[in-house]
Amino acid sequence: MTVQSESTAQGVILTGGAATKVKTLLDQEGRDDLRLRIAVQPGGCSGLRYQLFFDERELDGDIVADFEGVDVVTDKMSAPYLIGATIDFVDTIEKQGFTIDNPNATGSCACGDSFN
Repeated sequence: MTVQSESTAQGVILTGGAATKVKTLLDQEGRDDLRLRIAVQPGGCSGLRYQLFFDERELDGDIVADFEGVDVVTDKMSAPYLIGATIDFVDTIEKQGFTIDNPNATGSCACGDSFN
């Protein structure tokens, strides 16, 4: 199994606020073997959909980056779609949750769940 480590300029960027939220969620899970995985899958009204989830697996070709003690993992097929994408956590009166700002997305649906 090959695991590569990439610099933030080459892959996904996790903001400090998002790293703090991920750490809180991982503490609640009570497991130290989980990492945040981001993947791109076919689906949604614009063609591609993001998936964010905790994962203990190590897949061949995974790209791993550490952000303030949080490992963010991207599979080799999703990585090209996510170069330079920033994951943040927003907690306002209007919206709460993780957001992804992806410079590679040429368009997205109205709900913001998918992109192309």
